Amino acid sequence: MKRSILREMILNLVWAMMLSVVKFSGCYVEGLNDTSVSSRPHIVNIASVLTFDSIIGKVAKIALQEAIKDVNSDPTILKGTKLNLTLHDSNFSAFLSMMEAIQVMKTENVALIGPQSSELAHVISHVANELQVPILSFTATDPTLSSLQYPYFVRTTHSDLYQMAAIADIVKYYGWRQVTAIYYDEDHGRNGIVSLGDQLAVRGCKISYKAPIKPLATKTDITSVLVQVALMESRVIVVHTYTNWGIDILDVAKSLGMLENGYVWIATNWLSAFIDISYPLPSKTIDAMQGIITLKSYINDSKRTRKFTSEWRKLTTFGLSTYCLYAYDTVWLLARALDAFFDQGGNISFSKDIKLKDSKGGILNLESLNIFNGGNLLRQDILNVKMKGLTGVIEFTSDKNLIFPAFEVLNVIGTGVRRIVMDFNT
Repeated sequence: MKRSILREMILNLVWAMMLSVVKFSGCYVEGLNDTSVSSRPHIVNIASVLTFDSIIGKVAKIALQEAIKDVNSDPTILKGTKLNLTLHDSNFSAFLSMMEAIQVMKTENVALIGPQSSELAHVISHVANELQVPILSFTATDPTLSSLQYPYFVRTTHSDLYQMAAIADIVKYYGWRQVTAIYYDEDHGRNGIVSLGDQLAVRGCKISYKAPIKPLATKTDITSVLVQVALMESRVIVVHTYTNWGIDILDVAKSLGMLENGYVWIATNWLSAFIDISYPLPSKTIDAMQGIITLKSYINDSKRTRKFTSEWRKLTTFGLSTYCLYAYDTVWLLARALDAFFDQGGNISFSKDIKLKDSKGGILNLESLNIFNGGNLLRQDILNVKMKGLTGVIEFTSDKNLIFPAFEVLNVIGTGVRRIVMDFNT
């Protein structure tokens, strides 16, 4: 009898130990009634791929880290679970970005924030599809990333489709019939200009000349492109590029006398981001921007944004751009989605993908890549989130676009800007 009682006590102890291990790992455990019980893990790993030395990368890194700190200090969001963010530097290299992303996928992260460029987002999205890891990007604005081809890509800012519609409205309003498009010759630039062409056509206007600038172009290369632009009939010029190259384009244009009367320059939101982050600007830079029209995502003033703006000034000498606000909101969006994920019984587990195999001696070590078993559920939870962030109401349409797209149109005058708001709610 004593031996039977002792045996029962030992079995109960072993069962309790097994249960505690399973709870700690956040896995499912099958009970006597075949019901599934899930436990929230202590830590959830997420990652981000940024270009640290870029102007956007510098401020985005600060905003993401601040958001992680705020989420982890709020016990009501994830109910004890903490987010662990690892940051990876792409160093202006598409190849390094891809390799960093693959490394991220090897370390069992449940989501990737980034990448900065639309070009890399296209590449990584194919990997994300295979491994079922959601990608949330607050900077990759290429409209084609919204397609069904990229189910695990979620854009947490507005697509370029909307700012191209805003530019087309400006062109039509002033009675300009045609424009010249200068753009960075990769996915972000090309697809953005395709959208611009489509929006102009709807309004009876057109792109009369396209001037692509090759990746890593020198100022000599840019000069050659702008000389050809100067020979064109259209004097309305739209510049769609990245901040680093956009400023070089304006510098060269000024040296060629192309910023004088007779030209109209319209820049997509890369210029407004540069102005916000780099303020106060050097007088030479301000001179090269005079009269230029640029777009900026409209953020409604609120008590929360004013509070964050005040806190931002304590964190860095960089100015606050809308990219910072979208980066911050992206972390909170993911946290709320994870909370719903765990409430639904989701757990963090990974399995091998037998389809991923290197040839003998392959250096990529694809066998180390794992499928996130809860990836599809988390993706759905991300798209189902409805919240109010620093950028306003965050909610997704059926085609995975954020609701309420609106832009400010800025005209650089002197050391300041004039503003109007263009609303694209449908």
